Amino acid sequence: MNGNRFGRLFQVTTFGESHGEAMGCTISGCPAGLELSEEDIQADLDRRKPGQSMITTSRGEPDDVSIKSGIQDGYTTGTPIGLVIQNKDARSGKYEPFITAPRPSHGDFTYSAKFGTRNWGGGGRSSARETVNWVAAGAIAKKLLAREGIELKAHVNQIGDIEAPAVSFEEIKAHSEENDVRCAHPETADEMQELIADYQEEGDSIGGSIYFEAQGVPVGLGAPRFDSLSARLGQAMMAVPATTAFEFGLGREAREWTGKERNDDWEFDGDGNPTPAENDHGGIQGGISSGEPIYGEVTLHAPTSIPKSQQTADWETGELKEEKVIGRHDPVLPPRGVPVVEAMLALTLVDFMFLSGRMNPDRVDDQPGAYDTDYHPSNPRNE
Repeated sequence: MNGNRFGRLFQVTTFGESHGEAMGCTISGCPAGLELSEEDIQADLDRRKPGQSMITTSRGEPDDVSIKSGIQDGYTTGTPIGLVIQNKDARSGKYEPFITAPRPSHGDFTYSAKFGTRNWGGGGRSSARETVNWVAAGAIAKKLLAREGIELKAHVNQIGDIEAPAVSFEEIKAHSEENDVRCAHPETADEMQELIADYQEEGDSIGGSIYFEAQGVPVGLGAPRFDSLSARLGQAMMAVPATTAFEFGLGREAREWTGKERNDDWEFDGDGNPTPAENDHGGIQGGISSGEPIYGEVTLHAPTSIPKSQQTADWETGELKEEKVIGRHDPVLPPRGVPVVEAMLALTLVDFMFLSGRMNPDRVDDQPGAYDTDYHPSNPRNE
């Protein structure tokens, strides 16, 4: 099975199944000298983990991360970082009805058809639980970006037909973690919460979307055509489970604008450099970052695991059956999807920072040849 690695220079390779022994990933390309602890990673994992509110699955996973390699005395060494997150609350028995009778709109049938077998417990490798690895790796990417003055954040901007008004980046940072929905507009968050509860009570689910933004991104990230920043970012976001649409800048709204309306006039900044007067292009022009904030939106469909009776076809018995997906599932995905979207944005940007030469892939202090560093271990016999 291929397709388990993301990135060119900052590479993340993941492993694990939903109900397997553990999840985990290996991160290659993280430079030496980055101060890093399990607590740094755990903070984002706690935002993604199940059981954190009434509108998330009740699966009791602590999602405690353990660093197995690539760290010495609290600093990265430049060698691969190995992360492991144990699965503590897997209950595969409830998935037995679907071993040979695929759940509607899941990856059950397509996985079996491709490989001739599959890990069926909890959806196995196709489960969104796999994104725990992405969030862990993304937390490291965020730390690297922060050193370069790049900051990013996301929030839930729509659930069903309830859409939040536009909010500033500062408002997203200040308010998105204040409610279970992770919407930065408190009044809209209350409405969203009520709507989710209604669907939850009916045994159904609902879709929504996540707005993301990155500030401090320098000019020049990305390359024309197939390695454009927008193309690679689109790949990252479309990999998020349940994603049905990705857009940046005006997105779908651009089809309603004329060229004159959408085109961003040029002006000079305080240093005499050309700068766009507006940012309808979402921080990317010609596939390359313009120096303006990068922003966009990811749409997630309603969770497919719902406790309503649905029809399936058992290929072993040749019968059509009515089955219910009995388990612990989210009634809506965007609230826990926020840290996942942030992670994929961070992983994409940090990879381009290395590819463009903006960051030294060997060491964060950018001092080639220097060996007597603050983060080099000391010989205890010299003390």
